[in-house]
Amino acid sequence: MKKIGGLGIGAILIGLFVVYGIYWYNSTVGMSEGVASTWANVESSYQRRNDLIPNIVATAQKYAEFEQETLTAVIEARSNATSINVDASDLTEENLAAFSKAQSSVSSGLGRLLATYENYPNLKANENFKELINELSRTENRINVERNRYNDAVGTYNVKVKRVPGVLFASILGFEPAAFYQADEGAEVAPDVKNLFGSN
Repeated sequence: MKKIGGLGIGAILIGLFVVYGIYWYNSTVGMSEGVASTWANVESSYQRRNDLIPNIVATAQKYAEFEQETLTAVIEARSNATSINVDASDLTEENLAAFSKAQSSVSSGLGRLLATYENYPNLKANENFKELINELSRTENRINVERNRYNDAVGTYNVKVKRVPGVLFASILGFEPAAFYQADEGAEVAPDVKNLFGSN
């Protein structure tokens, strides 16, 4: 039986390293794409909220006595939020912080609108507005779910690129850890609309 020489063992080890490297690369690409996909779902949920706002504002504007300052604040916050986009290939803490700050301004504006809305019986009786607010509540809940899913995907991916030997492959192949979504304090709580409509 032939003995395997030093060169043979070295070749085997290199071969195993290459095979594992290919496996690691392919599985990490899949995780990276998973992070990008879940981030797209976060953005889609926020976009759904932004799409609802014009209808909410337009309905409220029909009531001449409704505070225009409140509506203007919501419109401006929405405009600012829609101007901030985060590329899935550049999910840094700074980029996500800017995105979160803009979205928190929208949440704050909507919170003021909902609080003001309580003082207008005619608007409260508007069935279209009720449905828009209910849809807003469902969208806020979806946003929270998608943010959590995104953070779960980031956690799994980051473990992959930070653990040994993955950290070695990551540095060679250019994989960077992704940033977690860290909303402003209290932003994870959807606006409380459950008591807005009495028994509805």
